[in-house]
Amino acid sequence: MGEWHGVAGVVVTHETALEVPAVWCAVNFIANTIASLPLQVFQKNGDGRDTADKDPLYAILHDAPNEELTSFMWRKGIMINVLLRGRGVSFIERNKAGRVMNIWPLDTDKLTIERKAGRKLYHYDDGGRKVTYSASEVIDLTFMLKPDGVSHVDPVTKLRGAVGLSLALEEYARKFFANGGVPPLALYGSVPSPAAASRAATDVNQAIRDANAERRNVLIMPTGHELKPIGIDPQKSQMVEARRMQIEEIARIFGIPPVFLQDLTHGTFSNTEQQDLNLVKHLIAQWVKAWEQELNLKLFSARNRTKFVEFNLDGLQRGDFATRMAGWATGIQNGFIKPAEARDAENWPAGGPEADKLYIQGATVPLGTQPAPTAAPANDNKQNDGTQAA
Repeated sequence: MGEWHGVAGVVVTHETALEVPAVWCAVNFIANTIASLPLQVFQKNGDGRDTADKDPLYAILHDAPNEELTSFMWRKGIMINVLLRGRGVSFIERNKAGRVMNIWPLDTDKLTIERKAGRKLYHYDDGGRKVTYSASEVIDLTFMLKPDGVSHVDPVTKLRGAVGLSLALEEYARKFFANGGVPPLALYGSVPSPAAASRAATDVNQAIRDANAERRNVLIMPTGHELKPIGIDPQKSQMVEARRMQIEEIARIFGIPPVFLQDLTHGTFSNTEQQDLNLVKHLIAQWVKAWEQELNLKLFSARNRTKFVEFNLDGLQRGDFATRMAGWATGIQNGFIKPAEARDAENWPAGGPEADKLYIQGATVPLGTQPAPTAAPANDNKQNDGTQAA
């Protein structure tokens, strides 16, 4: 009975947590979303900013941080570590001139972080090779920091109760259906000896399995014997409802709307759209800000005032062609977006010199060249002799 009904003893680790479908979905969804956003380097100028696509750092962040990883896989790996272990760390490799050459992810489990003489130090032990990095050499993203500002909160370990309950429900369902959907049974009746009782239990167990395999609804019992269930079937224990509740619990842990965990139990056309907006405003935007500020702090000096990195959240609408076109049309027709800017954002060829002008709705001509209003025409109903026409 302990094997069937015991919830205690479920081992919750970062690996077993991924066996819960809701955790798997939440971690992958958030990590893939952050990794798929365009990450660009900009140069400030007097009129605003320009894309610094000629800077070597642009290729490192946008394309590949090192010769082994793409930018997508690097960012996804960091976010998976943050969401599961509470921390994602990478080492910044610089040349003698101080220019960034590569960015290498570090195994969080091999790190020891301490504050010594007021400075944060990262001690990395990679199988005998021990290295100490200063804070300026490390990109460090955390789920939540403890009051000391050094150690972090591990979300899976901190909320292992909710994750463990999900694992227990998974295990119960697996064992229940592995037994043919039959709860534990007790055989009542007279038996001459313990050996005979063991044989009777074996025979009845085999008979139940044979009946399930052959899809027979009738089971013949020996005279004077009776089978009674001693377990609770999933319907009576509300297992389906409990598992659905655990999806909402996992969604709370990661701050993700349930609809993105494929739970449309309470989904409607209206609230699903609102959850889509909630995702960007209250989840993705916060992680994007954390990424941007950490990269700007560590890749550039604290006194840098010329270059910065930024995610383009418009990348979330990459698959929504109709919405993008409607937005570009509105901006172009109202004179605050140039056609050339829209074409560049869509990775289309330049449209010629006329595309690099601002347009305004009306005759749709370059701003400042629209025709001046003409005077009202004279009254043609008057005759030349000054008399009113009949």
